[in-house]
Amino acid sequence: MIIDKQEFYINGLSYNVRSAIVNDAKELSKVRLQIDGETENLDREQGEGFIDVTGFEQLIKNDTENTRNLFLVAEAQDKIVGFSRCEGNTLKRFAHKVEFGVCVLKDYWGYSIGKNLLKESIAWADSNDIKKITLNVLETNDKAIKLYEMLGFEIEGVLKKDKVLSDGKYYNTIVMGKFND
Repeated sequence: MIIDKQEFYINGLSYNVRSAIVNDAKELSKVRLQIDGETENLDREQGEGFIDVTGFEQLIKNDTENTRNLFLVAEAQDKIVGFSRCEGNTLKRFAHKVEFGVCVLKDYWGYSIGKNLLKESIAWADSNDIKKITLNVLETNDKAIKLYEMLGFEIEGVLKKDKVLSDGKYYNTIVMGKFND
């Protein structure tokens, strides 16, 4: 699915949020790899689950054509600095919901990029009769949890000892959801 480009100016940074296009694939492959190495908040370590240019081209094409998927990028200073995806399900029993995921380059934290990617995804879901958005978040990611709660998400459950981080300790994953009547 495609949305209209939105412009933002936060804390001195001008950026836009728009739908991903096939020409973004090369940059997205590099950005995703970099982000995976900058934080342990995501599911992957750097290099795991690598998506090459062709993989991103196919993902963007599929998400653009599928009315239950949305692939957004955030652009600042003429480069992609973050992205998000909403992925739906074709099974009728799950067709009312999508799963949201987001990542932003560490140098661009603090500019509400993740927040605006999520707000645009929520607006898209609202206008496309999607009733529920779900997401998973690492229990130690307090800023993200507070943001999600501020935008109407509720904790639905906890996956105990779900991830092992570099310190060798196990951490919980919090499952959150937002339901629109």
